[in-house]
Amino acid sequence: MVDVPTPQSTVVAAPDPHVQRYLAHARFEKRLAARTLTLYTLDLERLAQLAAGVDVPLLQLQTAHIRRFVAQMHSGGRSGRGIALILSGWRGFFTWAGRQGLIAHNPVQDVRAPKAPKPLPKALGVDDAVRLAEFDHAGADPWLEARDAAIVELLYGCGLRVGELVGLDAVPNAETQRQGRGWIDLQAGEAHVFGKGSKRRSVPVGAAAVAALQAWLGLRATPFAAGALDAALFVGQRGARFTAQSIWLRLRQRSQQAGLTTPVHPHMLRHSFASHLLQSSGDLRAVQELLGHANITTTQVYTRLDFQHLAKVYDAAHPRARRK
Repeated sequence: MVDVPTPQSTVVAAPDPHVQRYLAHARFEKRLAARTLTLYTLDLERLAQLAAGVDVPLLQLQTAHIRRFVAQMHSGGRSGRGIALILSGWRGFFTWAGRQGLIAHNPVQDVRAPKAPKPLPKALGVDDAVRLAEFDHAGADPWLEARDAAIVELLYGCGLRVGELVGLDAVPNAETQRQGRGWIDLQAGEAHVFGKGSKRRSVPVGAAAVAALQAWLGLRATPFAAGALDAALFVGQRGARFTAQSIWLRLRQRSQQAGLTTPVHPHMLRHSFASHLLQSSGDLRAVQELLGHANITTTQVYTRLDFQHLAKVYDAAHPRARRK
């Protein structure tokens, strides 16, 4: 069994023989990696200490005890993810004990770790987003410049997912719809895309994006011989449909050229679209429809971004918020 160092400040009781048997089982029969075995050992040592603290033998612990231990770890600063990993180790031990006939019920079975707070989506400030959208790379290849500018306008101006963007065709036809691809109706100023779950939605295309697309479509076929160009709206220099990875790389490069301190990726522009629209309109339901979210709770994360924006305005402008 792997030797695990014990902190000098912690008094550890003699190892439980059942834990030793389980760890031997995990090592020799399940063939767990040494690192995993070390973590299991530490987790079970922690469990033994907690059980000793409530004066209950390890195999007599009940679900109420486990919930209490979870609350103690959480209040002590342990993250939800960390607690989930610990519970996984404990659950494995009690599952083994049940198979050995040592316990009648697994006390960890129905215990879940506290939910970790979802990280806020990263969005650009309005000034940075507009700066990127209006950036004109002087001296760049006009073909590449027109394509990349149109890509930025659609991502930020329409809030498209990168998968929806690469799925757009230049000219819609029966094959376009059969394959679940989208297209742009410049005359109507609409983008028709197929999002998650093959759900189709229409998104308004603003005047700036329409102008950028017209400039791109005027140059798109220029370098290619007849029949050598893919049906895709956005293509690479060999005429094939542009990939999501290529868009990530081009967008990152373009944001650096525009002087932004934050490397920009496609989903950041989608977040920026949603956040800036919500700041201006306050219409959560409309933002949900434009983003193509099936559940409004997914869209509600942007209200947290909006609150952060309002809090910054308050801190900067309100007399009672200023620190002397």
